[in-house]
Amino acid sequence: MAVSMTAAAATHVQNFLTKRGKGIGLRLGVRTTGCSGMAYKLEYADAPATDDNIFEAHGVKLLIDPKSLPYLDGMELDYTREGLNEGFKFNNPNVKDECGCGESFHV
Repeated sequence: MAVSMTAAAATHVQNFLTKRGKGIGLRLGVRTTGCSGMAYKLEYADAPATDDNIFEAHGVKLLIDPKSLPYLDGMELDYTREGLNEGFKFNNPNVKDECGCGESFHV
């Protein structure tokens, strides 16, 4: 099982961690919510949990809890800018369908 991130996403995370002044990486997971069933959750991590799966890409750590990993396996996290919009983009091969607003998905 593996999760990766693009250089653009890693640069964005590293820049934020530097401004924040602390942190070891990005915690990525899923939670039950929305009209399609699941949504991504992101937060900056200061320390790993004892059961975290840790992946590293471009010098940045991605920390994923064991319950979320099956839903995220094979996913690539990207950071994009399109016009005035910018943000993380989840390239997840496990997603079968997304809701119309793009906030939730199901596998």
